[in-house]
Amino acid sequence: MKKLLLVLIVLSVASVFIGVADLSLTAIFSGDIEALELLAVSRLPRLLAILLSGAGLSIAGLIMQQISQNRFAAPSTSGTIECAMLGYVLSLVIFGHGDNLLLIFGMSIVGTLIFIQFIHRIQFKNAIFVPLVGIIFGNVVSSAATFIAYKYDAVQNLSAWTVANFASILQGNYELLYIAVPISIISYWYATRLSAVGMGKDFATNIGLNYKQILFIGIMLVSVMSATVVMIVGQLPFLGLIVPNLVAQFYGDNLRKNIPLTAIVGAILILVCDVVGRIVIFPYEIPISMIISILGGVVFIAFIVKGKQNV
Repeated sequence: MKKLLLVLIVLSVASVFIGVADLSLTAIFSGDIEALELLAVSRLPRLLAILLSGAGLSIAGLIMQQISQNRFAAPSTSGTIECAMLGYVLSLVIFGHGDNLLLIFGMSIVGTLIFIQFIHRIQFKNAIFVPLVGIIFGNVVSSAATFIAYKYDAVQNLSAWTVANFASILQGNYELLYIAVPISIISYWYATRLSAVGMGKDFATNIGLNYKQILFIGIMLVSVMSATVVMIVGQLPFLGLIVPNLVAQFYGDNLRKNIPLTAIVGAILILVCDVVGRIVIFPYEIPISMIISILGGVVFIAFIVKGKQNV
């Protein structure tokens, strides 16, 4: 834990001082107005958005894997994010703006509930088959969202959601991501009960838990966190899938213990990808979603191959 925190701090400091505009400790400590304004308006909000997104979405993936009892389940492989996108498009069409949180969160929760119902009805619950069902479901929902966007001339608005980029994060447009803090606390508080629910309805009921209530709480935490990240930043594919798996491989499967570890590792991974995206073609920037897609795809394939070898 201490080593991970040290890595996180070093990367955070590096992130603050990497950018097209020069920023130095000397300028900050000397009280340079431009340097302080750059730090407060752009660099710190960007860093906080990265940390909150990486930690929050990774925890959402951890909870999703726990309640579905599938290590390949995640917001990006369950239709959760696509349903949030559909809610965003409907918000644009119905209300004239994409800021109706109730509709976006509601669609995300409903979509995740549908996915959970799918996997509960599937008799052949192969580890890889379940997320494939989620991906197919997500594609159907995404197609519906795209169709509505074309019909009501909102394709450009929707396309901004498909590519995650922290370059546009400024003070005043990222604060909704702070929802990751209470979600992390609630997840930690409910960790034992979520673990019990992951063992199945009969087990949870036999130890006196309200299975449906705890399951819904888990789904709500996953959906709200995922929708928030997509709204503010865009899609971060595979993040909620690979981080919980990496943590589980090194630290075991204790949910309560893994929640803070998952948050830290998720934040570190996003920081690394963001820093790489900012320096590879400096002074230009590669969208972080491209980097995380490549890294996540490679790790996902490695997990599948390793899983087949262990069968």
